[in-house]
Amino acid sequence: MVVALGAAGCAGKEAAGKPPVKIGLIGPLSGPLAVLGTSQQNSVQVEIDRINAAGGVDGVKLQLVTRDSGLDPGKAVQAARELAGDQQVKLIVGPSLTAFYNAAKGVFEQNKKLNCQPGVAAGSFAELKYGFRAQDATEIDVTKAVQYLKGRGVKSFGLVYEGDDTGKAVDQLLTQQAGDMKYLGFQTTRPDDQSHSAYVEKFKDADAIFFSNNVGGAKTIAAAAAAGYKGQLIGAGSGAQNIAFLEGGGDGAKGIIFQMPNYQYPMRDRAAWQPGYRKHIEAVEAKYGINTGPKSGATSPKGTGMAADCVYAFAEAAKAAGGTDPDKLAAAMENLNLPEEDTPSGNSLSPGKTHEFYDAQDVRVYQWDKDDKGWFTRELP
Repeated sequence: MVVALGAAGCAGKEAAGKPPVKIGLIGPLSGPLAVLGTSQQNSVQVEIDRINAAGGVDGVKLQLVTRDSGLDPGKAVQAARELAGDQQVKLIVGPSLTAFYNAAKGVFEQNKKLNCQPGVAAGSFAELKYGFRAQDATEIDVTKAVQYLKGRGVKSFGLVYEGDDTGKAVDQLLTQQAGDMKYLGFQTTRPDDQSHSAYVEKFKDADAIFFSNNVGGAKTIAAAAAAGYKGQLIGAGSGAQNIAFLEGGGDGAKGIIFQMPNYQYPMRDRAAWQPGYRKHIEAVEAKYGINTGPKSGATSPKGTGMAADCVYAFAEAAKAAGGTDPDKLAAAMENLNLPEEDTPSGNSLSPGKTHEFYDAQDVRVYQWDKDDKGWFTRELP
């Protein structure tokens, strides 16, 4: 107890009596998407540690405070109100998931609270003053996917997805972008589905099937494999980077495609990784280890560089703004131009007026494959 009180006293005396700058994180730290929230927390903490070791922000150390949304929108909004009302909190990362953020973003705007979102894919950030997205936008992902399919002569495709905000957004985008290809429609899944066989059956003759970024996507992959589906399975975004898709889909996941900003971890040549990305991922591995799928043997880092980008960008914006005034911070964040070699994600950051960290040139198309050494990805042209 004495040691704990002593440590707390030292922390309170940082930078000649200045209290620490708090970075808030709201994410699913429990429940079926806990791997996402934990990865975000780990990467945010690693980036905070790096910044603190270099002297902090404006001479003040950073401190992480977390709130578990538990996949409950009510908890997410409550946490947003709590953290937005804390004057020591200068940046909030999350809440993840589009619907949760839509419910919370008004709280951030009203309280002039800078926030950064590495788990929100749908919707626009251009109308927000204090909100920025560190996630590949659904529109960019779908556009990349459709372009890829067109280039390979695909004539027809369907969508299997939850009926949430992102699923509806993907459906709308596919309808708009199908062009000469035939869009066969949207099969809406349910959280309690034991199998997606009935949905896959609707598209058995399609050249391609889009599957969900969420946990249900693995059920679509498994159902397609069981049905002997021969077409292309393609993720409607970056969700399939998660090894849970390999765990749930088994060998049926071989050949699936997904789109996302730089993700070099499953590519075996670390010498080819972006320097900042490699440094961040190896720091995450050293501190937290790796995830290993018990069935697939596939591995992934217990972190995500996109969440770390939020903290990295915040520190760079505070440096440019000369402090943490929210209006100056937001303006400085818009004007950032950070090279891909330096960022934790390995992507260049130029948010601009759209408040998007990543644009179309940052998003790549990846394919999962498997050989005698295990699972790996390759980047497709």
